[in-house]
Amino acid sequence: MASVNVELVQSIFAAWERGDFSSVEWAHAEIEFVSAGGPEAGSGTGVAAMARTNREWLGAWAEYRVRAEEYRELDEERVLVLFRRTGRGKTSGLELGQMRTEGADLFHVRAGKVVRYVVYADRPLAFADLGIASQDGYE
Repeated sequence: MASVNVELVQSIFAAWERGDFSSVEWAHAEIEFVSAGGPEAGSGTGVAAMARTNREWLGAWAEYRVRAEEYRELDEERVLVLFRRTGRGKTSGLELGQMRTEGADLFHVRAGKVVRYVVYADRPLAFADLGIASQDGYE
């Protein structure tokens, strides 16, 4: 049976998989968000800053979608989601399938809210940062 934290993260991803990135009810007001590696590495604090960063990212893609492949509860606070993304660059026409599409999201949950959210564009970087072995050949 999934924990409350895993259920929360699954509900976030359920909306994202439908292409609905509008809700931030799951986020703590002072959420720390981090983009680890990738073309847009950086970090910020607060829902408004996270929403602005996400709008900028999503605005560059047509038909952007994510699909969760696996949920891993790492401990009482952290849930790791392994995902794949699809989409096409609005300006470049580049299909995400032409580059690595496997990523990972790390959610830190306290008292029913995500207090820290880390996006890994590169799944092996997530495994390395977290010091865990993968089951899919990435290490």
